[in-house]
Amino acid sequence: MRGPIAPPHVPIARSRSERFDDFVLDAVDRLKPRWARQLASVEFSVEEVPPASELGDGPERVIGEPIPFGRAEPAAGSGPAAVVVYRRPLEARARDRDTLGALVHDAVVEQVANLLGLSPETVDPGYDDRH
Repeated sequence: MRGPIAPPHVPIARSRSERFDDFVLDAVDRLKPRWARQLASVEFSVEEVPPASELGDGPERVIGEPIPFGRAEPAAGSGPAAVVVYRRPLEARARDRDTLGALVHDAVVEQVANLLGLSPETVDPGYDDRH
């Protein structure tokens, strides 16, 4: 059999990485009504895994230190502020699609809070109920 199994407009035709991107976009959309002005110039992106520099691999690595789910980078020079979410660590932690969506949302909330210098509960009042 050659060709796609499902038409492109059917959800099953989307790859895991495309579905993950949708979770990130959904999380950002849920924050926009309250934080639209602050998030207007923030770039959101997805990377597969954290860079080695964030893992602290080597003799200084603290055993048991959690793998990061994302990072926030303040605006620097002419570059905009950025929030990056790491796909593989979140997928490895999720047991199903609903859990993955919740983990992605929490990771986005945590990174936005870090970027804005606020607590995650301030950014999303429902955050505290999930933790």
